[in-house]
Amino acid sequence: MKKRPLGLVAIVVYKTFTALLLMATSIALLLTLKNYQNLEAFSDDYVLEGKSIIIDWVLKKVINLNPRTLAFSGVGAGIYAIVTTIEAVGLWYEKRWAHVLVLVLVGISIPPEIYELIRGISPIKILVLVLNLAVFGYLLRNFPKHQN
Repeated sequence: MKKRPLGLVAIVVYKTFTALLLMATSIALLLTLKNYQNLEAFSDDYVLEGKSIIIDWVLKKVINLNPRTLAFSGVGAGIYAIVTTIEAVGLWYEKRWAHVLVLVLVGISIPPEIYELIRGISPIKILVLVLNLAVFGYLLRNFPKHQN
């Protein structure tokens, strides 16, 4: 088995984790959409008694979303999960097109991430920006040479 650079393995692990997270989000959003009326009735009848602030917060956020927004977000997260999985597999096999795809998609995401940081700083936003800058820098610095 070919030994891959540690940086590349770290990026593949990061992309795989991101793809799994996006797929779980997509499934959750689409299941929420399918059971929207039941969830709405549940949130009206459910009394949390202060035991779980997070569940209460999530229920309120989801119930206030338009069903079209839920559908669009679920499908969008699913498509992005598939693209991220393709990126991870392509990088694992050290394909040139995967490097280009990741560079383009990560490069496109950096300006909106900076904008989001300007609107409000949070540890997650900073972490995502730093990770994406590291991925972009690593792949740019280690771009595969054209093979003759």
